[in-house]
Amino acid sequence: MMHKKMTITLDEIVYEGLHRTIGKGKISQFIEDLVRPHVMDTRMDDGYKAMAADKGRESEAIEWRNGITGDMANEMR
Repeated sequence: MMHKKMTITLDEIVYEGLHRTIGKGKISQFIEDLVRPHVMDTRMDDGYKAMAADKGRESEAIEWRNGITGDMANEMR
């Protein structure tokens, strides 16, 4: 994932509170986590997370992928 640098202006009290509460070096990720749901459609992300948590489905998907990979290797010969 590509990151872009952004400069924002905050009230001094808010800035100090971020440093005190979140810690230096963690503020960008904190802000990104807060903003992301407001600017992106995360329904697909939630769906993918739910699918990945389904161990049976993941096992079937891996078997399917391995079968396709084997078929492709045989066709290339």
